[in-house]
Amino acid sequence: MKTNQVILSNQKQPDTRDVVLELFNLNKSFDNNHVLKNFSMKLYKGENLVIMGKSGSGKSVMIKCLVGLMEADNGKIRVMHHDITTLNQESLDILRADIGFLFQGSALYDSMTVRENLEFPLRRHSKKFGENIDIEKLVLEALGNVGLADTIDLMPSELSGGMQRRVAMARTLILQPKIILYDEPTSGLDPITAKEIIILMQEIQKKYNTSSLIITHDVDCARIIADRMILLIDGTNYAEGTFKNLSTSKDPKIMAFFKQ
Repeated sequence: MKTNQVILSNQKQPDTRDVVLELFNLNKSFDNNHVLKNFSMKLYKGENLVIMGKSGSGKSVMIKCLVGLMEADNGKIRVMHHDITTLNQESLDILRADIGFLFQGSALYDSMTVRENLEFPLRRHSKKFGENIDIEKLVLEALGNVGLADTIDLMPSELSGGMQRRVAMARTLILQPKIILYDEPTSGLDPITAKEIIILMQEIQKKYNTSSLIITHDVDCARIIADRMILLIDGTNYAEGTFKNLSTSKDPKIMAFFKQ
């Protein structure tokens, strides 16, 4: 079997940072369509890792396996040193409270106010904060972190696309996750709003020291936010390294990602 090409980021010593998420030899097929082929990756504590891949490359399937919406055929998924394939439902729910997921398109509940959208995950994972949880305080704090405290009683339909994305980020933050998964965080946004979302992602990472896995097609987003990148090609971890390493590669498959 051909070895995946790996581009290093000028790193001479092994990385000794804590690994908070690891996929090892993940495989997933649908009949004869082999979507993930021995896909492996690591996310380190406090890191912004960007994964880029073309449509059909396996990004969505990888994310679904990671959050438990789909079961891989084989391989291992470790989150904060726990093999999630061996956890019972209760343990898995506790672990999920430490993982935030910003869905593509925000995915707010249209029938709920902004306040109710943010209260929803708190009620679902109430054990995380104990009996004396101050829901109002947590909601206001989360909205304040994204600059939208004054929208608390509005409906999602009353918000712009950029504001909806910010509220979705607040909903992700409200559980104070250790890992945040971003699925195309700038999709559907105009360039100015997209830049604002990217800056907000950076601010969140610095304030909370979160580890972020960012799935994106947006080269500008990757350039600004990525500490490290992985290129997912034909279901494999084809190449990884810094934005500079990858964007200056002469490999035709890698170059195709950076052509404007």
